[in-house]
Amino acid sequence: MSRIGKKEIIIPNNIEIIINNSQITIKGTKGVMYYDIPLMIEVEIAKNKLRLHKKIISKQAQALHGLSRSIIYNMVKGISEGFTKKLIIQGVGYRAQMDGKTLIVNAGYSHPVKIESKQDININVENNTNIIISGINKETVGQVAATIRAIRPPEPYKGKGIRYENEVVRRKVGKAGK
Repeated sequence: MSRIGKKEIIIPNNIEIIINNSQITIKGTKGVMYYDIPLMIEVEIAKNKLRLHKKIISKQAQALHGLSRSIIYNMVKGISEGFTKKLIIQGVGYRAQMDGKTLIVNAGYSHPVKIESKQDININVENNTNIIISGINKETVGQVAATIRAIRPPEPYKGKGIRYENEVVRRKVGKAGK
């Protein structure tokens, strides 16, 4: 039983949802998103709530039921509020800056690392050490944040590297000398 799939999605007033055959379109002030509904799933709109039902009872339909509900919920939330991820850079000489739509990160390598911003993602740099990634698609915001973090993940001995805002890095004790 999919507990996630059974939950209703409450639609905010500023969002318009259109279901055309097997495609759902969500329009709002921040943009438009599309999702192809699997054939085993049926979407029903009642007043300001959206429900998903399974047409067939099978393991695959069960998995797609919860997945589809999560994706549609994230689309509604992204169009109404948006998603943000914050990264913090720690380390001597480690910093980031924006050059147009390109993020340039100096993280201890012999060269600066450049990352191009995707069209629906906004990247802002504050104080050269805080990077804020925002957008309407949760998946792409998370992927861009993970790509930036992968440049120099935090290391456990000195804590240097790029980490998420609330990430806790367990510190290790260094080598004990005689």
